[in-house]
Amino acid sequence: MNIVLVHGAGGRPTTWTEVEPLLAARGHRTVAVTNPLTSLAEDVAHTTAAIEETEGPVLLVGHSYGGAVITNAGQHPSVRGLVFVAAFGPEEGETVNGIVERYEPAEISAFMRRGPNGEWKSEASEEFWAEIGPDLSPAHRAVVEAEGRQADNRIFTQPTGKPAWRTLPSWYLVADDDRTLRPDAQRDMAARMGAVTEHVPGSHYTTLVHPRRVADLVHTAATAVSGTP
Repeated sequence: MNIVLVHGAGGRPTTWTEVEPLLAARGHRTVAVTNPLTSLAEDVAHTTAAIEETEGPVLLVGHSYGGAVITNAGQHPSVRGLVFVAAFGPEEGETVNGIVERYEPAEISAFMRRGPNGEWKSEASEEFWAEIGPDLSPAHRAVVEAEGRQADNRIFTQPTGKPAWRTLPSWYLVADDDRTLRPDAQRDMAARMGAVTEHVPGSHYTTLVHPRRVADLVHTAATAVSGTP
């Protein structure tokens, strides 16, 4: 199965480095998209271009903000299903900010810093890691800090179009100890989309902390949408 992997805000190629070999070992072809993070519309267009360059049916997988991207890019006719990993799954007309604001602030809000042009980036201090990513290894922390990028405010404020999860089969992996995207928000979104839902312990860095659980769910979804026994 062709699997297109979409990172979140601050996105980095290494979001999927622990997951991709596990999927390749099961015979899947993976494409990790690196979006510009300039607006939701531009990130959707960039991901859609990656889908169009991939021959055959596609399973989309999104982490964090990447869930908003696949919710929109999933309208492409090649897409067969969606997997959300501690990710946003907006309804039509809804924004990422709109989802966040319905809940009590997540702990990460204390570490978010805004740039001169309204862009956002988290401040990765020792206090940040202790609060937000206590289960991430020092090696992974270093990579996350080195590769982190600022995200334009428009990725959070542009509204979603018709969500692909209305018509496509969906799976959702909830991070139960997530302090970036509140677990109650994740559970509510998974329930709203009618997704097959699984839970893992740990922080928002699910793809690095629990790569096998992520790969297992993606493989389950790929098997289901490809019809392979």
